[in-house]
Amino acid sequence: MKIARAGFVLVIFSLLVQQIQAQLLDLSAAKIVCLTADKNFLLRTPVVLQEEIQKRTGIRLTVTNKKTSSGLAAIILIDANDLSGLSENQRKALASLPVIGTEGYRVAVMDADRTLLISGKDPRGLLYGVGYLLRKLEMRPGRVELKTDISVGSNPFYPLRGHQLGYRPKTNAYDAFTVAMFDQYIRDLALFGANSIEILPPRTDDIPTSQHMVLPPAKMIVEQSRICKEYGLDVWMWYPNVGKDYENPDSIQTELRERENVFSSLPRLNAVFVPGGDPGDLTPDVLFHWLEKEAVVLRKYHPEAKIWVSPQGFNTDQHWFDEFFAQVNKQYPWFGGVVFGPWVKIPIKRLRQLVNPSIPIRHYPDITHSLNCEYPVPHWDPAWAVTLGRECINPRPDDEKTIHEAVEKYCIGSISYSEGTNDDVNKFVWTGQDWNPGSPVMETLRDYARFFIGPDFTEAAAQGIAALENNMRGPAITNASVSLTLLQWQRMEQQASPALLRNPRFQMCLIRAYFDAYTRRRLIYETELEQEAKDVLLSAKPDQLNDAVKKAREILGLALSTPVLPDYKARCLALADSLYKSIGAQLTVKRHGGMQERGNFIDFIDFPLTDAPWLLEKLSAIEKAGTAEEKIKEIGKIIHRDDPGPGGFYDHFADPQSWHRIVPGKLSWAEDPGNLESPHTGFGTGVKGLSWLANPADPGSKGRIVPISWKNQAMTLYGVPLKIHYNGLDSHSDYRIRIVYTGRFKSRMKMMTESGYLVHDFIQTGVQPEYEFDLPRSAIKNGKVTFVWTCDEKDRGSQVTEMWLIKK
Repeated sequence: MKIARAGFVLVIFSLLVQQIQAQLLDLSAAKIVCLTADKNFLLRTPVVLQEEIQKRTGIRLTVTNKKTSSGLAAIILIDANDLSGLSENQRKALASLPVIGTEGYRVAVMDADRTLLISGKDPRGLLYGVGYLLRKLEMRPGRVELKTDISVGSNPFYPLRGHQLGYRPKTNAYDAFTVAMFDQYIRDLALFGANSIEILPPRTDDIPTSQHMVLPPAKMIVEQSRICKEYGLDVWMWYPNVGKDYENPDSIQTELRERENVFSSLPRLNAVFVPGGDPGDLTPDVLFHWLEKEAVVLRKYHPEAKIWVSPQGFNTDQHWFDEFFAQVNKQYPWFGGVVFGPWVKIPIKRLRQLVNPSIPIRHYPDITHSLNCEYPVPHWDPAWAVTLGRECINPRPDDEKTIHEAVEKYCIGSISYSEGTNDDVNKFVWTGQDWNPGSPVMETLRDYARFFIGPDFTEAAAQGIAALENNMRGPAITNASVSLTLLQWQRMEQQASPALLRNPRFQMCLIRAYFDAYTRRRLIYETELEQEAKDVLLSAKPDQLNDAVKKAREILGLALSTPVLPDYKARCLALADSLYKSIGAQLTVKRHGGMQERGNFIDFIDFPLTDAPWLLEKLSAIEKAGTAEEKIKEIGKIIHRDDPGPGGFYDHFADPQSWHRIVPGKLSWAEDPGNLESPHTGFGTGVKGLSWLANPADPGSKGRIVPISWKNQAMTLYGVPLKIHYNGLDSHSDYRIRIVYTGRFKSRMKMMTESGYLVHDFIQTGVQPEYEFDLPRSAIKNGKVTFVWTCDEKDRGSQVTEMWLIKK
């Protein structure tokens, strides 16, 4: 009986193996058959398919224009407008799939014939069909296999899908790219559906060159344009107005000569995007008069090209906008459309209403930054903000989809704002959503993992990338999933081949997993040390104060002298070195030649995560105090700095504990991810002579160190009022308001109560952080008061950090 049962199990297992094998089409010996002789239709697409398979398998498939014999595997590439080279069954297979239009493709798998058909409506459609196949192939050394359930007819939802790849020093990697690296990166983006690449002119708001550049910018942009032309992609150019004068005739001629040199050098240029500001602030009348002259030069060399403009800028007011939209709606023949991007004050829905319906809007999403940007990480924990910083490796797949859903419906698509390889995952997510907004992000991540990391890690890597985004959510100190994320990546690291361990895309995820786990463990450790030091100070007897101060200093110093997880730090440094060698990623300033706040997050791997630097500075003041009574008084001020006294209130508004006091906007974050109509948190001290970026381990630090709470604030953008509500006050008492204003905007702000009581008129913040004002009982109604802050029309927003309501 046991033998019979074992035989039955063996038969079932054999059937399962056969079923699995039947679901795979072995293409290891296939030929790539091009059933069109038009080189302008094929472009580089057959070679792309051949090369990408060879890189991953070692197999070089033959490219031919002759049909294969019956029974031999074939990948047939064909023009959807001429299927005469196909058999009747093959034509029926394609016809059974959804109808395709511009840039669309059909892929039909005929496993009985061991044939795969890819038909493109146009040259791009054929390239995208090949890209779809490559993303689904199971490619391993010596094997090319395909699951048979991928037949599809697909069309892009949005006509514009692209990314900015600027060759300039300010980027965190692009300035180190060679021509071959740009070719490969542009190819990668195209294989996921991108149809446009935006380049930058040699002169921008940046320094002219960097130590990493292998070609002068004027030559590299010609290569970028050529590469795009060979793949059949559009070329855009972000061209800011950084000249000194656009009204003086001599200055105008100088600017026009520069543009003539640039435009005439490019093999292809389809559009020029001129930001209205940041940089290049001009009044709309001057701006459009200048653009009209620029358009003449542009269309001399690229007759179909048009100029696009954004209403962005730091100092725009209503008069500026009125002039701008009056010019936009004149619909000049050279005018292409409006761009919605960073530092555009007007919400996208309102922008769409202000612009003539026939004028398209392009989205210019900032996918590269995590704070102080167009789409900051919502309620980001300060531990991540001060270490990962503004331009870290930042996969945010779910956030990017949410942003896309909120904005893209008003646009014709997007070309993203990117400063390097740090946002690599986000690029592919955006292209996937621009192609099909209904597709789950996880499917894009699986394609990304399968194609770039390998089929054996498809699910593990896709889920691991999603986990890196989850690391950034909620309070870091309680986010235990950070350790699990590292475990996921360590398992892949242990199983990876030597080649995969050198793979930059694998390394970018791995370094984040180690960095996050290291930072969270440091946060726990340093928080414990800070509390231990405070306990020593508070428990000290009057005759032991000097010893207590010394002991507290020693405890706080342990963060540097006895660090945690040194192996994790060493792994991060090694990965950073490897990424610099492979793709020119500049994750540090001194070691890799990066720029401050431009991807150099590894420089902040040991940045203090608590108030230890501030406490150490204050301990010096205690030591200088004369009597024991004075020392005890100073200790009390330090340890209990947030104490509002009996019946009082204290809030650090960016802290989750105090966020309930912030009156929310009418829209949720999912509806307003750019926070143009909603309160959110911001980072930066922005007060003269003060610094929260001062690392005591860095001898070059300048400025007085401030409490850690001063580094982030509650804020609103532009003219949106910031409202903060209190209840439970004593309506029969007066209060003294002590308030801290920090933040990088340094706006002129006014503070009132919602009932109309003026707490203070407009004051210039950024000069001093702390102020005190009176709140009379007459301003309190039934124990409640709502404070309202507004800024000057030309300022960038209202920022409020801390407040004490001290009962008199």
